[in-house]
Amino acid sequence: QVQLVESGGGLVQVGGSLRLSCTASGRTFSRYAMGWFRQAPGKEREFVAAIAISGISTNYAASVKGRFTVSRDNTKNAVYLQMNSLKPEDTADYYCAADRTIDPSYIAYYAHDYGYWGQGTQVTVSS
Repeated sequence: QVQLVESGGGLVQVGGSLRLSCTASGRTFSRYAMGWFRQAPGKEREFVAAIAISGISTNYAASVKGRFTVSRDNTKNAVYLQMNSLKPEDTADYYCAADRTIDPSYIAYYAHDYGYWGQGTQVTVSS
């Protein structure tokens, strides 16, 4: 099992940046593909970004591509989401998630693929 804790959320103005972090417990972090999702008030949870175990393969939602960057440091059991050029529509609770896999290139795109979730961190972008 793995436990995930997100941090780094907060209030930021339009055009600003935030860096979210997700730290995992345990010594098997390098066995998990990781993802970021978000959920805005009154909306369903949506995919934001994902990264394979290797850290080489990544994928992004069209709405954040070019503005957000996902990365991971397996030595620190951490995954990050650098968010630049933030927009009001990026306001949401952001969650990291883990999907155990043996494939270092595997990326999971759907929420139901992920077996472990953090509690979330709130991001508010003010105009």
